[in-house]
Amino acid sequence: MFGRIFPEVTIEGYKTRGLIPMPGTVAEIVTAEPVVRLLAYTAEPFDLSVASARSCYSPKLIFTSEVRQKPEQRDRIAQSIFEAGHHTPFQHPTFVFGLENISRQAVWSFFHSHPYYNSEQSSQRYNVLNEARVFVPPLEGEAVEVYRGAILEAWRAYNRITEVLMEKNSRLVATLGRVKGQSDRKILSETEKKAIEMARYVVPIAAFTSMVHTLSAIELYRYVRMMRTGDTPHENNLIVPRMVQAVREVDPDVVSKLPIEAMDREKILEERLDAQVRQQREVQNGGPASAGPGMPESFDRALGGHLSRLVASTPHAEEVVAEAIRQVAGAIQEELSDSAALECVLNPAMNPYLLDTLNAWHHSPLMRTLNHASFTFLKKLSHTADSQDQRHRAVPGSRPLLTRTHTEQPDYITPEAIREEPGALEVYVATMEKLWAAKNRLLELGVPAEFAVYVLPNSTAIRFTESGTLLGLLHKWRMRTCFLAQREIYEASMDELLQARAVYPRLTYFIGPPCVMRDGLVEPKPIEGPCPEGPRYCGIEVWRRFPKTKRPF
Repeated sequence: MFGRIFPEVTIEGYKTRGLIPMPGTVAEIVTAEPVVRLLAYTAEPFDLSVASARSCYSPKLIFTSEVRQKPEQRDRIAQSIFEAGHHTPFQHPTFVFGLENISRQAVWSFFHSHPYYNSEQSSQRYNVLNEARVFVPPLEGEAVEVYRGAILEAWRAYNRITEVLMEKNSRLVATLGRVKGQSDRKILSETEKKAIEMARYVVPIAAFTSMVHTLSAIELYRYVRMMRTGDTPHENNLIVPRMVQAVREVDPDVVSKLPIEAMDREKILEERLDAQVRQQREVQNGGPASAGPGMPESFDRALGGHLSRLVASTPHAEEVVAEAIRQVAGAIQEELSDSAALECVLNPAMNPYLLDTLNAWHHSPLMRTLNHASFTFLKKLSHTADSQDQRHRAVPGSRPLLTRTHTEQPDYITPEAIREEPGALEVYVATMEKLWAAKNRLLELGVPAEFAVYVLPNSTAIRFTESGTLLGLLHKWRMRTCFLAQREIYEASMDELLQARAVYPRLTYFIGPPCVMRDGLVEPKPIEGPCPEGPRYCGIEVWRRFPKTKRPF
């Protein structure tokens, strides 16, 4: 299968022929105000909310035209149900925003920190960062130069690591490309993508991104209420009011008829938590409070060598799920054993929903029984990998506040591809030292932690607890044990799946990437076999020996 690289697709040829732009020298940072565009929205949003509420108490549908005839009644009903907590009517209006010049830190900390949104975001895996486009907080004096210098240092490292890894990856990618029947141009594009996927670990979390972001009206209200919370309140306050203004321009009533002001309750909660911590430390130390073992060290010991360690699961989960299946099917154990019940739902040969990429599992009465088995993991990922992990909103996690958990010494994840390449590793380690030194210097200069942590890199270690039902994890493990998944989230997902298999083998035996679950059950394609990815196929016959198939990239 593996052959020599073809002369016409060497990296030197790649550079000279200019098939795809190479990262260049970055001499200055680029910043700008956030841009918010309302791309689409539900017609008559405020009236629709009230009409839907009135329909609950009417034998027929109430339409917006009827609501408009009695504006005083409309406003009274809207405020009454809002203040009483009856918020489902405000889920019907939907707003589709185009967001630009928004930092990845703000996306991770605020815009993607909850389950009630939909986003399509520009990916650093697939787009070369030719410009140092970043969020710049309000800084003065020396702090400006420290911040600027850290950003430019990171971009220089990004460019250098990209070049080194492209040289390293070229032979493997070319070989896989020939297996997949790719053109020279496509092979070179894939070489670059695999290089920048790793090089992006040095890019600061201040880096700008853009995305299409969709919310209901009630979520927009919650954004306003909570925009002073989390790690990025300053940036949130630059973006959320622009979102509100965009909605105001199409229907002012949506944002003017209800009490949706911002609040600082989170600060009160944190202050009370701090008081509890200080009190406990004083009791333990028999005197003035002093820091005990650091959270990072304590957490890493608890991981026990895992990337993601299983720490809790539903007792007797196999029996619980099997009994639930029997309840749905109207059977008793003498008629349907535990193993037979579980196989009916979890074996792709028996359950055709598992072969379908539409993922309509939550709509299946029998598959909903998988909600009764839950798993909880301690987990450590880089900021960039966790930004992908948190998109699995059916498997929520308690992400830390970087403003409270950042470390004085460098604390980061190093991708395997960089660890194995001395030229890349040397640049990488030196850059980590410089970025943490810049963060520390900003703090010494009196810069708030909220602004100082923006210079930390994508590689920053994030430690948290994550839980999900088997139904939520089934989707996540299917997508993230695929070789096309980001390497770090792939390794964490494999770690989770193998631990879950050891505890509950009958619940997890059939779980794997789509090609494994579809093998022998769908019509194989000439090149990619049972893989549904088409031209994006990884080039490896993963289904032959999963979970023992070795991932080469």
